[in-house]
Amino acid sequence: MAGVLFEDIFNVKDIDPGGKQFDRVSRLHCESESFKMDLILDVNTWLYPMELGDKFRLVLAVTLREDGYIDTGDWNPMETEGSRADSFEYVMHGSIYRIEGEDSSKEPSKTKLAAYVSFGGLLMRLQGDPNNLHGFEVDQSLYLLMKKLAF
Repeated sequence: MAGVLFEDIFNVKDIDPGGKQFDRVSRLHCESESFKMDLILDVNTWLYPMELGDKFRLVLAVTLREDGYIDTGDWNPMETEGSRADSFEYVMHGSIYRIEGEDSSKEPSKTKLAAYVSFGGLLMRLQGDPNNLHGFEVDQSLYLLMKKLAF
């Protein structure tokens, strides 16, 4: 899909392992099914409740437009074309603020890269194989889109 940086299915492995910090926010620790990426994600559970063992589809995209063109930043209620967000239940907009690597010179196949994103104070860290994070750049804006999967 045009404009999509990353997409995978994640399993919630742990919720608030360091204790609950805020009433309406939980920190999810997840692992992806296809790429074995590690995800730590703050979610407003008052708006979007999450449970241990939940599975969800996660998409990180630079635009909500299906054709991949960059958003203008203006909302126009008269636009008739659909948005990528229409098929998701939880959407956040944020910015990549840091990318860092874990170099394992003894085993190059174990090198990990981590991208850190802030969604207005809710944070995300996506870590794993650098090949899965090749389109990520510091100060890049992106959308996080989530939808729970029934199993």
